[in-house]
Amino acid sequence: MLTDTQRQFYNEQGYLHIPQVFAAEEMDQMETHLEVLLKDWAQTDMGWTGPWRDAYMDAATAEKSKLTHLHDLHFYSEAWSRAMVSPRLVGALGELLGPNVELHHTTLHMKPPQTGHPFPLHQDNPFYEHQDDRYIDVLVHLDDTCHENGEIRFLPGSHKGGYLSHVTQTPDGACTPHLPTDEYRLEDTVAVPAKRGDVVFFNILTVHGSHINQTDKVRRLVRCGFRNPENTQISGQSGGRPGIMVRGIRPQRAGQLPFSEAAIA
Repeated sequence: MLTDTQRQFYNEQGYLHIPQVFAAEEMDQMETHLEVLLKDWAQTDMGWTGPWRDAYMDAATAEKSKLTHLHDLHFYSEAWSRAMVSPRLVGALGELLGPNVELHHTTLHMKPPQTGHPFPLHQDNPFYEHQDDRYIDVLVHLDDTCHENGEIRFLPGSHKGGYLSHVTQTPDGACTPHLPTDEYRLEDTVAVPAKRGDVVFFNILTVHGSHINQTDKVRRLVRCGFRNPENTQISGQSGGRPGIMVRGIRPQRAGQLPFSEAAIA
């Protein structure tokens, strides 16, 4: 699925853009199902909290900035369940994660028009901490992205620095984990614009973020997390539950019970 150049790029830079993983007809069905999920299940709110908002937005923009989100689309939709086992997708993941690949979660991030939520630079590990970096986040693009609508941006090679300390507290209490804005700036990142049907892989430790959506159209991405099943989760989103195996087979850890028996115990 991947060339030697692509594998080397991911290992060195911590991210990889793969064009047209999903065909137009697949995207049409995923988008049709997403419209129903948005109406019935998704939530819209102010999004991430913290002092980074003062660095990224003026007060008026911050007041209006919103984020529409929904976890685990594959629990609600056949089209999204099918997408998670796409041979092109899981084949590429297997070349980077090993022969066995487990789906961890899916999450919609939709930036509404004009003031759609920016994201400060951060790693994803603080949100679903794992033992090691055998974990790849995949961004499935439902819309073309560019600077104006807030495409994904990365600090190349930042995954090699390991886990970084994030801001999680303010004088007013807890806030969404993010890196200090005076040390980690969006201006220093590399933009990775993509087209509808493209995917972007990135390591759970790769530093990334995005600008505000300034256009008059929504910007829709679905983040899908995949891991080597031997990479133990420590805390955070979707912790304590198994995911479906999308490639290969789950190895048994020493003393591990079948999930049904473990749940009864």
